[in-house]
Amino acid sequence: MSEAVRALIHVQHLLGVGHLRRALALGRALAAAGANVTLASGGMPVPNLQATGLDFVQLPAARAADATFKTLLDETGKPIDDAWRARRTAALLDLFAAVRPALLAIELYPFGRRLLRFELEPLLDAARAQNPVPVIACSLRDIIHPPAPGRAEGVVEAVRKRFDMVLVHGDPALIPLDLSFPLTGQIVDRLRYTGYLMDAPLPDAPATQHEPEVIVSSGGGAVGEPLLRAALAARELTRYRDRPWRLLAGHNLAEDKFQALSVRAAGGVVVERARADFTGLLPGALCSVSQAGYNTAIEVLSARAPAVFVPFADEAEVEQTLRCKALSRHGMCRWVAPEQLTPTALAQAIDGATQPPDGLQIDTDGGRKSALLLLRAVAEKAKLSKG
Repeated sequence: MSEAVRALIHVQHLLGVGHLRRALALGRALAAAGANVTLASGGMPVPNLQATGLDFVQLPAARAADATFKTLLDETGKPIDDAWRARRTAALLDLFAAVRPALLAIELYPFGRRLLRFELEPLLDAARAQNPVPVIACSLRDIIHPPAPGRAEGVVEAVRKRFDMVLVHGDPALIPLDLSFPLTGQIVDRLRYTGYLMDAPLPDAPATQHEPEVIVSSGGGAVGEPLLRAALAARELTRYRDRPWRLLAGHNLAEDKFQALSVRAAGGVVVERARADFTGLLPGALCSVSQAGYNTAIEVLSARAPAVFVPFADEAEVEQTLRCKALSRHGMCRWVAPEQLTPTALAQAIDGATQPPDGLQIDTDGGRKSALLLLRAVAEKAKLSKG
């Protein structure tokens, strides 16, 4: 029996946890396909993390100081320095040497995470120096932050020089990569659309039983408080004022702010922390109200829940706004721009939300397809090296 393919995935989440969740979903799909998967996470530890089936390695942790993503803070909340960069790079390179992967997948880079070039460029150098050289892939969501003028060319150069393939975890019929990356045509030979990458439900998670309700969620919670506050105020203005509401605050929301929301909640409103069975709450929901991050948007739409999105758009962030515009063009959601977020505007959107059109299908088989593409590439490279 041949040895299982060894895979190493690198991921860095900075504010929310979407990047980590997507990397975990990729890792679980690879493991389900028979690979031996190590996932190196550079973000802050996440409570109740489900990493079953993977070798999860926590690197020295860092997070963004704010939504500008210009400054990284270390585990103690201090800006990272050269000593910290050296320590983290050494930890990552030691891990790479120990794993000796046949497959290296890096989430987002070189389309983003420029602040991590200090460790990712040495990692890529190490990969190219390994014998045999692993398959090197970029794992990419459907929409990226559009590059600053002059930077797209550098991304293209890095892809063509450093990467065997770019897995775009999306559906081009819904949102093609060129919606957010202008030079997509120059790397089309490297692109592989996989469909959306959804995390499979935990096998031991009980079926969620609940009365139909309005579900308001804020993802990781670091920037979701305004949405939760607006939803509390909007309830009495909607046609669902007498129905149950459930507000899910992410674990990154400060405890004092969480308690303040709980105090303000009226009867019929449950305020709790984010739940592992979130997807189990969605089928049959009266309406889902959330930000428009990759994971949440696809989970909501796959459950065919009437959807209202309020995109995160601080500090020139446009990813979620682009997603809202694209989805709304297909009749899949209502959305409220954050600068227009008021209880009245949110209530009107909630009352107008309907289920997605019956004939519109979303490709959510991204996990299986990603694993198939990657493991096939590993097998083909091994065959070529022997031939």
